[in-house]
Amino acid sequence: QVHLVESGGSSVQAGGSLRLSCAASEYLGRKICLGWFRQAPGKEREGVAIHYSGDFKWYADSVKGRFTISLDSAKKTLYLQMNSLKPEDTGLYYCAVSDRVSCLTDITGSGHYNTWGQGTQVTISS
Repeated sequence: QVHLVESGGSSVQAGGSLRLSCAASEYLGRKICLGWFRQAPGKEREGVAIHYSGDFKWYADSVKGRFTISLDSAKKTLYLQMNSLKPEDTGLYYCAVSDRVSCLTDITGSGHYNTWGQGTQVTISS
């Protein structure tokens, strides 16, 4: 089973940028859905950005135009570029991948993702 390790989380001021990385232990090119999720204190985990079916991308309304999900050319590292950060972006960010076709029916459904990283903390101060 693939092993995922996130990095890049930090504490920054509002308006700043961060790039999160998710390094995989094996090739991700055959995974159907690859995503970034986040969980803020006291809130449920939510999907932030999903890369699916090869070249399709989905973003939560709250991050559209500010965040960009990408996969490196070797298809072993998933990135999340985050610009114009806001205090409400604060949370523990996880990457997750799925080789289940079911993820396409609900790309932000956590239950469809069978491998998760340990998370990296992002804190945005105002």
